[in-house]
Amino acid sequence: MIPNSIVLAFDSRVRFEPDKGKTAFPYVRTGTVVIPLAKDISDSDKPGFVVDGQQRLAAIRDADISRFPIFVTAFITNDVRQQTEQFILVNSTKPLPKGLIYELLPSTDAQLPSPLHRRKLPALLMERLNLDADSPLAGRIRTTTNPTGTIKDNSILKMIENSLSDGVLFHFLRPQTALGADVAPMLEILHHFWAAVARVFHAAWGLPPKQSRLMHGAGIISLGHVMDAISYRLRNVSIPTEAQYIEELMPLKAITHWTGGSWNFGNGERRKWNNLQNTPGDIELLSKYLCAPYQKQASK
Repeated sequence: MIPNSIVLAFDSRVRFEPDKGKTAFPYVRTGTVVIPLAKDISDSDKPGFVVDGQQRLAAIRDADISRFPIFVTAFITNDVRQQTEQFILVNSTKPLPKGLIYELLPSTDAQLPSPLHRRKLPALLMERLNLDADSPLAGRIRTTTNPTGTIKDNSILKMIENSLSDGVLFHFLRPQTALGADVAPMLEILHHFWAAVARVFHAAWGLPPKQSRLMHGAGIISLGHVMDAISYRLRNVSIPTEAQYIEELMPLKAITHWTGGSWNFGNGERRKWNNLQNTPGDIELLSKYLCAPYQKQASK
């Protein structure tokens, strides 16, 4: 016997038929759960799915036994958001891919634990960047459902979170609204900046991270700081245009080494182009190097 019950979510095609006899306790009802299943029904059309207990069911399925009793907890709803909410809440502390949980966050209005609630807005922005046809990052972010992307989802999330904390995106937070932010201008800024990056550093754009440090976590997060630095310089403009970002990024073209050569960080600090790692120290080193020209101009 497996002590922990599995959790199932059913839609309204599933029904409970109580027994006609009286029960000994008012809070207990015996009866039959009727689950309609045709032999030729596809998995996607079945009236339920497993919220928790996938590995336990797989082990039972693969075992050489004809019967095995298990405890089941189930709920019935046609609301996909409620199904998603329960999946997130049940599995957020389990060793499931975190990327899968983050992909589901934008589709739920549930009261989430604080760590997940803080990631809901970044996850929504990342989803739009990856799915919107006019986004320069469309299809390029590697997620659980888009494994062919070249940029890790955590790198994009971290870049967005940094800007929401104390960068240009912070200015569009709206705590009094349901979503907590004005998403449209945030996306416009992200679109303009990353489109400019793709234009200025076109030779390094779109390559796998092993061939281009621009598409690596260190490059993405550091360029996020550049986006904030440039946007601050252009703070008299509500939303900088792609052309303005291109003009501001051009001076970096001669001092960056995304795909070859060596970085010269000064004070005797030199690194081969691909010797920058996705670590706090290397990200700080690269961010300061890339942002230095804008800080010098701002101090004049």
